[in-house]
Amino acid sequence: MKLTVVGGGSTYTPELVDGFARLRDTLPIEELVLVDPAAERLELVGGLARRIFARQGHPGRIVTTADLDAGVADADAVLLQLRVGGQAARERDETWPLECGCVGQETTGAGGLAKALRTVPVVLDIAERVRRTNPDAWIIDFTNPVGIVTRALLKAGHKAIGLCNVAIGLQRKFANLLGVTPAEVHLDHVGLNHLTWETGVRLGGPAGEDVLAKLLTDHGGTIAADLRLPRPLLDRLGVVPSYYLRYFYAHDEVVRELRTKPSRAAEVARMERELLRMYADPALDEKPALLAERGGAYYSEAAVDLAASLLGGSGSTYQVVNTYNHGTLPFLPADAVIEVQASVSGEGAAPLPVPSVDPLYAGLMANVTAYEDLALDAALRGGRNRVFRALLAHPLIGQYEYADALTDKLIAHNREHLAWA
Repeated sequence: MKLTVVGGGSTYTPELVDGFARLRDTLPIEELVLVDPAAERLELVGGLARRIFARQGHPGRIVTTADLDAGVADADAVLLQLRVGGQAARERDETWPLECGCVGQETTGAGGLAKALRTVPVVLDIAERVRRTNPDAWIIDFTNPVGIVTRALLKAGHKAIGLCNVAIGLQRKFANLLGVTPAEVHLDHVGLNHLTWETGVRLGGPAGEDVLAKLLTDHGGTIAADLRLPRPLLDRLGVVPSYYLRYFYAHDEVVRELRTKPSRAAEVARMERELLRMYADPALDEKPALLAERGGAYYSEAAVDLAASLLGGSGSTYQVVNTYNHGTLPFLPADAVIEVQASVSGEGAAPLPVPSVDPLYAGLMANVTAYEDLALDAALRGGRNRVFRALLAHPLIGQYEYADALTDKLIAHNREHLAWA
């Protein structure tokens, strides 16, 4: 089995490699190819990756290359983990929206739109080259904003599926609180990427006992603290929202916080410099503890499970993925990309049935789905007015004066990445 990681020079990659090494019985990789144009970073990451494999006795071969076409040739799956514009672009995404009193964040709001506009054309070009070189390969997208990027891939007819680590992180957290193994915890996970709610926590599978109410009663304070939301709000909702819902449920509070502290991008850039310094140490042969602070917890385990299921291995039967709606949530268009539990096999993902969704969540999902449709149109066709329309539709913006000002700022800060600007 050959698996290719595009963006293999990312400081995330050792987390992924560690999972491939530990879980080699689930996903028996014979060749792992790391593709990245950043030669210096790729050399450091590739060296550590080979040492991780060696330490854990993995027999697979690790190849590094800047040649995308060669890297994806004959691959069974291609995993995308890109950041177009690097941390510098992320830093801008997290700061200029604050000038208008709007959340500055890399995957939602105006910053999320900026990232989508930079990213979608690049990903579609990569995917087209994968299709020309190797049309049977699965494309697994971990590149944010995952929902919009996956929708772009699917609309273009690619054999693609989106992946996020939010659900697997909550599964692990709930399992620890309940004193059970993660495999025993099945989430009733519903929504869009970075806009999800856990409406049930079941023991043993989709038909298992729902222990969400008990989980909130016994551990609601701990869960609320992790989400940085008030415990009474969780009690009133009766569900567990993802931590991204804080941008919606406490928008003004978040803006005040963001204006008084360094950006997350600045923190990550500092960590990346330190991680690359550590990766250069030829004695390092395991992922460093600092990597856990970088983000992407359990990303490797989710990726291994998904790839194994798609490629006929021994991955989990049910997984949370991003895929076409196709009637699963009847209040959304068929071609919306939703994030739900699905049965995953070599044929792809088949979403499990979802019970009736509370209008409190359904309304926000519908609003953000409409924004994502406009965002994708702007990413594919460009133009100031399309950007304005997407920003005006976003529930975190929604006022024409803000949308107008943010449109100008977005274009000014991203002109080098926008072919039409």
